[in-house]
Amino acid sequence: MVAKDNPTPGPAGCDGCRNADGLGFEFTMAFQPIVDTSSRTVYAHEALVRGLKGEGAASILSRVDASNRYAFDQACRVRAIELATSLGMQSKLSINFLPNAVYRPQACIRTTLSAARRCGFPLENIMFELTEDERATDLAHLAAIFDEYGRHGFVTAIDDFGAGYAGLELLAAFQPHIIKIDMGLVRGIDSHQPRRSIVAGIMGICTELGIRVIAEGVETAAEFKALRAMGVTLFQGYLFARPALQALPAVDWRALEA
Repeated sequence: MVAKDNPTPGPAGCDGCRNADGLGFEFTMAFQPIVDTSSRTVYAHEALVRGLKGEGAASILSRVDASNRYAFDQACRVRAIELATSLGMQSKLSINFLPNAVYRPQACIRTTLSAARRCGFPLENIMFELTEDERATDLAHLAAIFDEYGRHGFVTAIDDFGAGYAGLELLAAFQPHIIKIDMGLVRGIDSHQPRRSIVAGIMGICTELGIRVIAEGVETAAEFKALRAMGVTLFQGYLFARPALQALPAVDWRALEA
């Protein structure tokens, strides 16, 4: 997504936060755990958009465009917080956000703050993941978003690091609490020296900057072992748990014993 330097709200305006019911379609969330293998605990659960019958994210996202992106982004935040609260989530809640759906960080965060307070969900347990499909041309705008989120105590993250446009240019502009290494770098890393070298370099940079690293899309014990040997302690992927619709799935810890 292209982040836009828009000094005033777009067509949806701030009313878009309050009119999410006008989207014209319904959706829900599945949750997938992010595990901390150093403490054998669940660090966070990522909220993943799904249809009401479990349809994949693509079936919902295909209905999002410039006219409803703002309202959809706000509705996702509220739905994730409400479901996490109803499920008794004790870990952090990871929510993806669309950078060009945030016009003014101070204004666009109000709905999130209101939902968290209404539900009694701790602000420090909310993590926002930056997701983007197009090059972010306004890095200052993104930095302002991250600064505002950090000011409220939210954890910030860059998703899919190392893929597409989520890379070193973003990391040089602003430093989140966490980066998530894209599954394209994770896949088969145990037998692919170039990927190991790249991830080792990322780990070195993040260590210097004080940024934690999550390896996402981990599917095999061999991938897990290779990444753990590099110092990764936070993992997400089918090896530990698949997403569960409106539920918190049990974690399979057997990889730690192998």
